Amino acid sequence: MIVFELICADRHRFEGWFGSAEDFEGQKARGLLSCPVCSDSSIEKLLTAKIGRPDAEPPRENAQPPAAPAERPRNLHEMIDYILLNTENVGVDFPAEARRIHHREVPQRNIRGVATGDETQKLLEEGIAVMPLPIPPHKDWH
Repeated sequence: MIVFELICADRHRFEGWFGSAEDFEGQKARGLLSCPVCSDSSIEKLLTAKIGRPDAEPPRENAQPPAAPAERPRNLHEMIDYILLNTENVGVDFPAEARRIHHREVPQRNIRGVATGDETQKLLEEGIAVMPLPIPPHKDWH
């Protein structure tokens, strides 16, 4: 099972669970996908970037290069989309996963998730760089 973050033409974000990437493409081609908010069938994937340390794994041929300065977000909506496209959602496991990445127990990658104020303060005290993000909560995000 694979989970994709999806977006419709009206910019509603939601998750979809599929057997494979091909399953997503097949359902999309047959018109079986629609936004749960507005029923729009123009659905696209918001791909999650997973970035490893260079010595941990070879670069993928289809990996996206870093955004050029002209491609950086210009407003809040673009910034939110940029963050969603370039991070992995680890949900409530954020504090533990941030520590594992910091201590190099797992490959380096950009993550986002949920942490309490106290958990955030403890991460900062441990020297782990974290910051709150202006992404409004969504009932389908875990």
